[in-house]
Amino acid sequence: MKGLFKSKPRTPAEFVRLTRDLLTYFDRDSNNVRESKREEKMAELCKLIRELKSILYGNSEAEPVTEACVQLTQEFFREDTFRLLVVGLPKLNLEARKDAAQIVANLQRQQVQSRLIASEYLENNKDLMDIMIAGYENTDMALHYGSMLRECIRHQVVARYVLESEHFKKFFDYIQLPNFDIAADAAATFKELLTRHKSTVAEFLSKNYDWFFVEYNLKLLESSNYITRRQAIKLLGDMLLDRSNSVVMTRYVSSRDNLRILMNLLRESSKSIQMEAFHVFKLFAANRNKPPEIVNILVANKNKLLRLLADLKTDKEDEQFEVDKSQVMHEIASLEPKDRP
Repeated sequence: MKGLFKSKPRTPAEFVRLTRDLLTYFDRDSNNVRESKREEKMAELCKLIRELKSILYGNSEAEPVTEACVQLTQEFFREDTFRLLVVGLPKLNLEARKDAAQIVANLQRQQVQSRLIASEYLENNKDLMDIMIAGYENTDMALHYGSMLRECIRHQVVARYVLESEHFKKFFDYIQLPNFDIAADAAATFKELLTRHKSTVAEFLSKNYDWFFVEYNLKLLESSNYITRRQAIKLLGDMLLDRSNSVVMTRYVSSRDNLRILMNLLRESSKSIQMEAFHVFKLFAANRNKPPEIVNILVANKNKLLRLLADLKTDKEDEQFEVDKSQVMHEIASLEPKDRP
């Protein structure tokens, strides 16, 4: 007889609703509840979050089912389950936090009737990005919120919001946090923000050129931390060599201060920093409309630069590098002093 009254399996939407109820329970003041009941509810919540992850990703026995993923996604964004999960993340245990971060990542890609409803939801709930960014200031939460943030900025509207928010400036400090893992995570997010959405990045850099490059030069390229300098010069090359940033690149290579910084980086003892610096330095040399002050600095340092470049070699044979180096050396060798207009 028992088999006749077997309970019906829960639908994906029901799992989301049960999760939402428990997240709401912990969002309210649940401190008055006795400890044993809190623990019981938390265990139940963590189990539900694991179940949601299993629906979205599948498990060892089955692949994810498209219809189930659609149902789950619709229910997640119909009410504020997404917000409750992001806000309530610190209250979860470590495994549940990891599962929650994976759920958030997956939901960014889920389409419902050819629409990325996560993008629409986040456009109306941009303050959630503020919570994720502030997560870098909490050692226990930084990596979870960091991975969530990188997934959310896959959407151009979200990336634009983060770039234009006051919080973006904090990344110059987060990248230099003493905790290596958190600093590296912040650097990965910073890079994603400045390279993923080309048109948004080009617009941001044009509008914010002055303060951005003052911060970039001072805090990153001239940092006392070797890893920070190495990552910063590599990212600078990626940005300036991108065609969509050609206007910004022309402005950057017309600056005497920028040239001074690049020449110092070319003299670094680190081969990898030297090589990345060369890829930016060659833009100064290749500029057909060099301002007189740039020409005169290159002329004044001509012999030193030619000796330095002659000694610059890659670990592996690189034909393109040799061609570039030869052109840069020829350009510098042929320069003559220029009078200011």
